[in-house]
Amino acid sequence: MGDRFTARELETISGGKVRIPEPGLTVHLQFRRFAGCPICHLHLRSLARRHEELKAAGLQEVIVFHSSAEELRTYEGALPFAIVGDPQRRLYREYGVEAAPRALLNPRVFGGLVRALVNGFGDFFTGRHPAPPVLPAGGRLGLPADLLIGGDGEILAVKYGEHADDQWSVDELLALVQPAPARPQPVPGQ
Repeated sequence: MGDRFTARELETISGGKVRIPEPGLTVHLQFRRFAGCPICHLHLRSLARRHEELKAAGLQEVIVFHSSAEELRTYEGALPFAIVGDPQRRLYREYGVEAAPRALLNPRVFGGLVRALVNGFGDFFTGRHPAPPVLPAGGRLGLPADLLIGGDGEILAVKYGEHADDQWSVDELLALVQPAPARPQPVPGQ
Protein backbone atom coordinates (compact mmCIF):
# COMPACT_ATOMS: atom_id res chain seq x y z
CA MET A 1 0.00 0.00 0.00
CA GLY A 2 2.65 2.53 1.08
CA ASP A 3 0.19 5.02 2.62
CA ARG A 4 0.75 6.08 6.21
CA PHE A 5 -1.65 6.44 9.09
CA THR A 6 -1.39 9.78 10.86
CA ALA A 7 -0.18 8.97 14.37
CA ARG A 8 -2.72 9.80 17.06
CA GLU A 9 -4.09 8.83 20.41
CA LEU A 10 -7.81 8.08 20.67
CA GLU A 11 -9.96 8.05 23.78
CA THR A 12 -11.80 4.80 24.40
CA ILE A 13 -15.29 4.49 25.85
CA SER A 14 -13.74 3.34 29.14
CA GLY A 15 -11.77 6.61 29.42
CA GLY A 16 -8.44 5.05 28.44
CA LYS A 17 -6.22 5.94 25.52
CA VAL A 18 -5.17 3.86 22.55
CA ARG A 19 -2.25 4.85 20.36
CA ILE A 20 -2.15 4.25 16.61
CA PRO A 21 0.29 3.18 15.35
CA GLU A 22 1.52 1.03 18.21
CA PRO A 23 5.19 0.04 17.82
CA GLY A 24 5.63 -3.72 17.80
CA LEU A 25 1.97 -4.43 16.99
CA THR A 26 -0.28 -4.42 13.96
CA VAL A 27 -3.43 -2.42 14.62
CA HIS A 28 -6.66 -3.66 13.07
CA LEU A 29 -8.69 -0.45 12.92
CA GLN A 30 -12.33 -1.23 12.25
CA PHE A 31 -14.98 1.28 11.30
CA ARG A 32 -18.31 -0.16 12.34
CA ARG A 33 -21.79 1.26 12.04
CA PHE A 34 -23.82 2.37 15.09
CA ALA A 35 -24.00 1.28 18.74
CA GLY A 36 -26.33 -1.72 18.92
CA CYS A 37 -26.04 -2.61 15.21
CA PRO A 38 -26.95 -6.32 15.15
CA ILE A 39 -24.58 -7.09 12.27
CA CYS A 40 -21.66 -5.30 13.95
CA HIS A 41 -22.42 -6.95 17.28
CA LEU A 42 -22.40 -10.45 15.75
CA HIS A 43 -19.13 -9.73 13.92
CA LEU A 44 -17.45 -8.35 17.04
CA ARG A 45 -18.53 -11.36 19.07
CA SER A 46 -16.78 -13.59 16.51
CA LEU A 47 -13.60 -11.56 17.11
CA ALA A 48 -14.06 -11.65 20.90
CA ARG A 49 -14.29 -15.47 20.85
CA ARG A 50 -10.86 -15.57 19.17
CA HIS A 51 -9.34 -12.60 20.98
CA GLU A 52 -6.39 -14.57 22.39
CA GLU A 53 -5.56 -15.91 18.93
CA LEU A 54 -5.63 -12.38 17.51
CA LYS A 55 -3.36 -11.12 20.30
CA ALA A 56 -0.95 -14.00 19.74
CA ALA A 57 -0.70 -12.93 16.08
CA GLY A 58 0.41 -9.46 17.21
CA LEU A 59 -2.90 -7.76 16.46
CA GLN A 60 -4.44 -4.98 18.48
CA GLU A 61 -8.13 -4.41 17.78
CA VAL A 62 -9.44 -0.84 17.75
CA ILE A 63 -13.11 -0.46 16.86
CA VAL A 64 -14.65 2.89 15.93
CA PHE A 65 -18.41 3.50 15.86
CA HIS A 66 -20.24 6.65 14.77
CA SER A 67 -21.97 6.69 18.16
CA SER A 68 -21.29 8.41 21.46
CA ALA A 69 -19.30 6.76 24.24
CA GLU A 70 -22.45 6.64 26.37
CA GLU A 71 -24.39 4.72 23.70
CA LEU A 72 -21.45 2.40 23.12
CA ARG A 73 -21.07 1.53 26.81
CA THR A 74 -24.70 0.33 26.74
CA TYR A 75 -24.15 -2.03 23.82
CA GLU A 76 -20.46 -2.84 23.43
CA GLY A 77 -18.89 -2.12 26.82
CA ALA A 78 -18.10 -5.78 27.61
CA LEU A 79 -15.93 -6.39 24.54
CA PRO A 80 -12.19 -7.01 25.16
CA PHE A 81 -11.12 -4.37 22.63
CA ALA A 82 -10.47 -0.66 22.51
CA ILE A 83 -13.83 0.85 21.50
CA VAL A 84 -13.88 4.46 20.28
CA GLY A 85 -16.86 6.71 19.70
CA ASP A 86 -16.72 9.12 16.75
CA PRO A 87 -20.23 10.64 16.61
CA GLN A 88 -19.00 13.53 14.43
CA ARG A 89 -17.48 10.99 11.99
CA ARG A 90 -14.14 12.77 11.80
CA LEU A 91 -12.14 9.58 11.31
CA TYR A 92 -14.77 8.23 8.92
CA ARG A 93 -14.35 11.29 6.68
CA GLU A 94 -10.58 11.28 6.98
CA TYR A 95 -10.36 7.68 5.77
CA GLY A 96 -13.20 7.80 3.25
CA VAL A 97 -15.60 5.50 5.11
CA GLU A 98 -19.05 6.10 3.64
CA ALA A 99 -22.72 5.74 4.35
CA ALA A 100 -24.97 4.64 1.48
CA PRO A 101 -28.30 2.88 0.89
CA ARG A 102 -26.40 -0.17 -0.42
CA ALA A 103 -25.42 -0.83 3.20
CA LEU A 104 -28.81 -2.52 3.64
CA LEU A 105 -30.11 -2.84 0.07
CA ASN A 106 -27.33 -5.02 -1.33
CA PRO A 107 -28.75 -8.57 -1.58
CA ARG A 108 -25.51 -9.99 -0.11
CA VAL A 109 -26.33 -8.40 3.27
CA PHE A 110 -29.55 -10.37 3.81
CA GLY A 111 -28.00 -13.62 5.12
CA GLY A 112 -25.84 -11.76 7.64
CA LEU A 113 -28.73 -9.56 8.66
CA VAL A 114 -30.98 -12.56 9.33
CA ARG A 115 -28.21 -14.32 11.35
CA ALA A 116 -27.58 -11.13 13.32
CA LEU A 117 -31.26 -10.53 14.06
CA VAL A 118 -31.90 -14.14 15.11
CA ASN A 119 -28.83 -14.07 17.34
CA GLY A 120 -29.67 -10.62 18.67
CA PHE A 121 -33.26 -11.52 19.51
CA GLY A 122 -32.01 -14.41 21.63
CA ASP A 123 -29.66 -12.08 23.49
CA PHE A 124 -32.41 -9.50 23.89
CA PHE A 125 -35.02 -11.94 25.22
CA THR A 126 -32.57 -13.48 27.70
CA GLY A 127 -31.48 -10.04 28.92
CA ARG A 128 -27.85 -10.46 27.81
CA HIS A 129 -28.03 -7.52 25.43
CA PRO A 130 -30.39 -4.56 24.96
CA ALA A 131 -32.53 -4.30 21.84
CA PRO A 132 -31.00 -2.31 18.96
CA PRO A 133 -32.05 1.33 18.80
CA VAL A 134 -35.05 2.07 16.59
CA LEU A 135 -33.51 5.33 15.34
CA PRO A 136 -29.73 5.07 15.83
CA ALA A 137 -27.71 8.27 16.01
CA GLY A 138 -26.02 8.71 12.67
CA GLY A 139 -28.50 6.47 10.86
CA ARG A 140 -28.46 2.85 9.67
CA LEU A 141 -26.71 3.30 6.32
CA GLY A 142 -23.07 3.28 7.44
CA LEU A 143 -20.66 0.98 5.63
CA PRO A 144 -17.88 -0.87 7.46
CA ALA A 145 -14.17 -0.57 6.74
CA ASP A 146 -11.05 -2.33 7.98
CA LEU A 147 -7.47 -1.04 8.00
CA LEU A 148 -4.33 -2.91 9.02
CA ILE A 149 -1.70 -0.53 10.30
CA GLY A 150 1.88 -1.61 10.92
CA GLY A 151 3.82 -0.59 14.02
CA ASP A 152 5.59 2.09 11.96
CA GLY A 153 2.30 3.60 10.70
CA GLU A 154 2.31 2.01 7.24
CA ILE A 155 -1.18 1.04 6.09
CA LEU A 156 -0.65 -2.61 5.18
CA ALA A 157 -4.12 -3.50 3.89
CA VAL A 158 -7.56 -1.90 3.53
CA LYS A 159 -11.06 -3.24 2.98
CA TYR A 160 -14.01 -0.91 2.34
CA GLY A 161 -17.27 -2.79 2.78
CA GLU A 162 -19.74 -2.93 -0.10
CA HIS A 163 -22.62 -3.58 2.32
CA ALA A 164 -23.25 -3.68 6.08
CA ASP A 165 -21.92 -7.25 6.51
CA ASP A 166 -18.80 -6.93 4.36
CA GLN A 167 -15.71 -7.07 6.55
CA TRP A 168 -12.72 -9.32 7.11
CA SER A 169 -13.52 -12.52 8.98
CA VAL A 170 -11.14 -13.61 11.73
CA ASP A 171 -9.59 -16.18 9.38
CA GLU A 172 -9.07 -13.59 6.63
CA LEU A 173 -7.55 -11.19 9.12
CA LEU A 174 -5.15 -13.81 10.50
CA ALA A 175 -4.15 -14.80 6.96
CA LEU A 176 -3.20 -11.18 6.28
CA VAL A 177 -0.81 -11.00 9.24
CA GLN A 178 0.59 -14.54 9.30
CA PRO A 179 3.62 -15.18 7.17
CA ALA A 180 3.00 -17.63 4.35
CA PRO A 181 4.23 -21.14 5.18
CA ALA A 182 7.65 -21.91 3.79
CA ARG A 183 7.54 -24.03 0.67
CA PRO A 184 9.88 -27.01 0.65
CA GLN A 185 12.78 -26.31 -1.65
CA PRO A 186 13.96 -29.04 -4.00
CA VAL A 187 17.23 -30.58 -2.99
CA PRO A 188 19.80 -30.13 -5.77
CA GLY A 189 20.83 -33.36 -7.45
CA GLN A 190 17.69 -35.30 -6.52
